[in-house]
Amino acid sequence: MTQIELAWGEGPSQEYDGIAGRFRPVFARIADGAAAREVAQGRPAEPILWLKEAGFARARLPVEEGGLGLRLSEQFALLIELSEADSNVTQALRAHLGFVEDIVGLPHGERRALWAGRVARDETVGSAWTEVGDAPQFGFSTRLAERNGRHFLNGAKFYTTGSLFADWIDVGATREADGETVAVSVRRQAPGVSVVDDWDGFGQIGTASGTATFVDVDVADEDFVVEAGRFEYSPAYYQLVHLATLAGIGRAIVRDVGTLVSTRRRSYSNAPSSQPRTDPQVLQVVGRTRGAAYSAGAIVLQVARSLDRAFEARLAGDAEAYRRAVDIAELETSQALPVVSSLILDAATVLFDAVGASATRKGLALDRHWRNARTLSSHNPRIYKDRIVGDYAVNGTPPPEQWQIGTPAGA
Repeated sequence: MTQIELAWGEGPSQEYDGIAGRFRPVFARIADGAAAREVAQGRPAEPILWLKEAGFARARLPVEEGGLGLRLSEQFALLIELSEADSNVTQALRAHLGFVEDIVGLPHGERRALWAGRVARDETVGSAWTEVGDAPQFGFSTRLAERNGRHFLNGAKFYTTGSLFADWIDVGATREADGETVAVSVRRQAPGVSVVDDWDGFGQIGTASGTATFVDVDVADEDFVVEAGRFEYSPAYYQLVHLATLAGIGRAIVRDVGTLVSTRRRSYSNAPSSQPRTDPQVLQVVGRTRGAAYSAGAIVLQVARSLDRAFEARLAGDAEAYRRAVDIAELETSQALPVVSSLILDAATVLFDAVGASATRKGLALDRHWRNARTLSSHNPRIYKDRIVGDYAVNGTPPPEQWQIGTPAGA
């Protein structure tokens, strides 16, 4: 069935349902094991492999370079559907998708050719940027040093989402020679690289977002680049992946609670109907969750169009127009974040009102929807977004170009 026939609204393009048809059988296969993986705290290594085999990891790469040539809005619509199947899988691929987004906007040259070839071979990239403890707010304790004409990486990272399942790890580091922030790519299986799944958060437990350490890892000259040269709409891009994931969680809530209500036989003596499936108050709860999921998805696709425009401005090479498009994309994302997260967090709570105490049984894993949504909504604090948007509305202040977390200088 098409998006329209499912009442999720029109897709991002006329071609979208044909595009999605390639991946929907894989999404269904992933969904079949999602609850069981959650209960067992299993990792989605196999689902990620299935997606790679289907070409999902190279969806944004142009056809002539071995990819599928999808627009950003088409990719984000797919991410909603994938997140309905298992939000852990989307989160585990987030770093790879962002890395590829940077590559497809580069001019044709050595770096693009190198990475387009790797992506076309379905090689994936994990993330290792955030440091914990007394790590500085700007710059990194992780260092890239040069010795005898060779470069070596040393340091430790946390929140290394997806790195355990990836072929490469994208690492943020400070270059000792000049203090520049550089993005370093190292093979996950390279000597000196260690990835440990010690992530102990209550949500997104299958993403292996734990610790990575790097001890004298040999880095080739072509595998690091000054970070400032990367795509400028990256904050909006990475945040919109979270929002697409939340929209998918909303759809999963509708699917799960709808199935439970339609098959439930027990009813309360004080209920207005003898069957939950015809109980108007229960149906109201289910309808409320569906309205939240629908609205979240519509918002995500609207914001995705702003990223399409930012990408096109990047390719056009007009720096001023690119900056304007990036600011608008960041503002649209900031406007969407508090609304989408609130819609889905609310839906993940009220779903239990439609079923009762039996819905809290661990085997159903319905609590994963709230835990995952709450974890995603904590990545980029919602409290700052309304202020940033309000400052633009009142004073015309553009959004911050980038944000980082760490210990401020002098603290």
